[in-house]
Parts: sequence; C-alpha cells; structure tokens
Amino acid sequence: MDTRRLKKIVEQFAGKKIMVLGDFVADEYILGKTSRISREAPVLILQYLSRQVVLGGAGNATNNLAALGATVVPVGVVGDDETGREVTLQLKRLGIDTALLRAQRDRVTTTKTRIMAGGRHQHTSQQQVVRIDRGEFERVSEQNEAAFLMALDEEIPCMDALVISDYQYGVLSPRVIEKVNQIAGRDSCIITVDSRYRMLSFRGVSAVTPNEPEVEEALGIRLGEEEAGVRAAGEQILERVQSRAVLITRGSKGMALIERGGKAELIPIYGSDEIADVTGAGDTVIAIFTLALACGATLLEAAQLANIGGGIVVMKRGTATVGRGELEAALKKPL
Repeated sequence: MDTRRLKKIVEQFAGKKIMVLGDFVADEYILGKTSRISREAPVLILQYLSRQVVLGGAGNATNNLAALGATVVPVGVVGDDETGREVTLQLKRLGIDTALLRAQRDRVTTTKTRIMAGGRHQHTSQQQVVRIDRGEFERVSEQNEAAFLMALDEEIPCMDALVISDYQYGVLSPRVIEKVNQIAGRDSCIITVDSRYRMLSFRGVSAVTPNEPEVEEALGIRLGEEEAGVRAAGEQILERVQSRAVLITRGSKGMALIERGGKAELIPIYGSDEIADVTGAGDTVIAIFTLALACGATLLEAAQLANIGGGIVVMKRGTATVGRGELEAALKKPL
C-alpha cells in the first residue's frame, strides 16, 4: 500500500461534486436509563434521557461525503412532516443545497427509531433494546419520479460521480433505474451502487458495493468461509451487472475487490476486529470509494481508502461519519 499516493488522493477530495440519489432516512435514537422491571409485563422500564435524530440511508452517505470535503447534491424524497423537515434542516446546516430533496405531502418520512437503554451510571454504554421502523416501501409520486429523471438528465454532466443508495423505499423506481443504466451505458460518469435488494437490476455501472449477506441473497448461495467462494461470487455479479468492479464488505474479515478481467484482491480489516457498531458503515465505504475514484484513484486505491474509513467508523457508536482529517491521520500511522 502506497500511503503517500493515498494521502495525495485524500487531499483532492475537497470540491469534488457528487450526486447522491436514493432513500433518505431519519435514524432516531431515544436514550433512556434502566429504572426497573414493569409490573404490567416482564419488560424494562426506561427513564427517558434524550432524543437524537441523525441522517441515515442516502442521508448518511451524503453526510459522509460532506465530511470528506465534497460538494454534495442530494436527490430523493422525504415526507411533508416534522421528521422530514428535520432531515432537510440537518442537510442545510451542513451547507448542502436541498433543492432536489423533495417533500411529498402523502408520505411518511422513513424513520428507524432505536430505543437505547443504559445503566444508572453516567459512563455505562447504551444498548439497543428494540427498533421501530416507519414509512417503508411507499411509492413516490409520479411528479417526484419525473423530477428525479430530469435531475439525472440535467445535473449529471456537471457531476464528478453519482452514488446510488437504494434501500427499496421508493425513490429507485424501475424507470429511475433504467435511466441510471442508460447513463452508465454512455460511460460519461462514475456511478457506484449500494443496493440492498436490487443490485442485479443495474447494468454497466462503475462498481457495486454489497456486503456478504446481500451477495448471498442476490445469488441465492451461501458464501461460507472460503475465500475462493467470495471471489467466485464476485465474478458472478460482475458478469450479470457488467460493472468494472465489485467491492464486497465482509465485516471483521475486511473487504474483497473483484475487478473485470479476473483480478481480485482480499483486503484485511483496518484496525481492531472488536467492532462497536456497524450501523451505516456501508454508507461510509461507498462515500470514500466513490470520492477516491472521482479523484483518479485506481479501484484498488479507492478500496484501500474505503477499508480504512470503514474500520474507523465501525468503532463509533450509532450512525456516524469519517472526516478527511481522520483519514489523513490514519494514513500517518503504520498500516
């Protein structure tokens, strides 16, 4: 690994213009401390401490790109509700133009509420006890779908890259996916795809970035522990998606980069394998990977930087970002 070369790539992050098209989610955390067992049912009673809403889904990818110094253009939809306004306001506070993040009147903002419980002592770590999801799988309006298609036609020529963040909550409709594939076919823009359920619907994009469970579900296989199986699965995805590369995130086992032409690289995990929280780690990975490609990095260099960023973010609690300074500091240490 050429750390001097990687440092130069990170120095070029500032000012790159990246569009993020996808499903914007509110990650809500309700924190409480354990009080006692309820007399009504065998459940904990928590004394409410605080509430926090952070950007999730495509919002987290956007947040990570902004933290790395990129100029980000978010394209998606939120509900015309309090949570949607909160998501939009957080993006605006980051200096991000939200003109293409549309509020839909009949839609509930996709929200993942995590109830976190801790002990009585101040330094006791919070543990998630239940998650409540709202607003999933709601179709976007035809008017908003048309706006997304127009944004892809009009804005992509001004972009250094396009990130697709697809959680199948409605923004990536069949018509929008078809438009993305058309743009990919022109090979005029770096396009990276993080799609939880429909990775194989994309064609000709620069790269897809699934995790191992997503690979297993897409191909209907079990990967197991053998590295040869991971490589073979990556080659199957390459053949079907016709992308330049597949970057498979493997948790504590690091990453696997499979490129067109049979080239494969297994990248060991950066840092400790004692992971604190993997929430949103895939958003950090695709943000760094895409931004590095936009700066002229090779696929392997981009994957190496993404691996470092992923290793940093999983040591943080909750939905988090990695800043450019953190990457630069990590590259100064022995790797």
